[in-house]
Amino acid sequence: MHRFLARRREPPPIGPDSDDAELLQAVAAERTEALKILHRRHAPWLRARLARRCADPGLVDEALQDAFVAIWRGAHRYRATQGDAAAWMWTIAVRRLVSLLRKSGAAPAPGGLPDAGSGVGSGTASGWSGSGNGWSGAAGWIGAAGWIGAAGGVTESAEDAVLVGVEHGDLGTALARLSPDLRAAIQATVLDGLTVREAARLLGVPEGTVKTRVMRAKAQLRGFLA
Repeated sequence: MHRFLARRREPPPIGPDSDDAELLQAVAAERTEALKILHRRHAPWLRARLARRCADPGLVDEALQDAFVAIWRGAHRYRATQGDAAAWMWTIAVRRLVSLLRKSGAAPAPGGLPDAGSGVGSGTASGWSGSGNGWSGAAGWIGAAGWIGAAGGVTESAEDAVLVGVEHGDLGTALARLSPDLRAAIQATVLDGLTVREAARLLGVPEGTVKTRVMRAKAQLRGFLA
């Protein structure tokens, strides 16, 4: 047993320059400082994207908080070979939002892409209170962290840059020409990666309606981009 413990590999040293995969590995080892760095790096764009999907800022805040709790508890499930860490975290966040919308009966935000000048919210780490490792420290910090968007001082993440490239490039122009209902359906299923069932819950429509809207949206996009 002592020999096994001696051979166990510890996560590499982490810091602000650590990549997301290294930070998630450290989170899996219950290192709260890694979660703090991930939150500072990803909470701003996660909150901004969630706010585009839900008109209730309280639900957005709750979904974001739940997402980081889930990241803390489930970081050991992440594998770099399965895809980008930012996309993995976004999937957790948007599915938390879907679940909260279903429970609350709240309406999603009206379908539509943000204007090119849209601001990005900033989740702050001002509420950090956990000085050591372990769930109690992380829970204390996550529960106390500030979630209110600020106007400036946010560094755009690589994930958000890709999103802006999609939404404001040639494809973004074509998406903007879709009706709000069709645009919301294609956003939920293609950009957000939700299943038809999850998209139906998010949009508050039957699954068959989501499928029809996605088919119509794709047909129109092909015509716009031809």
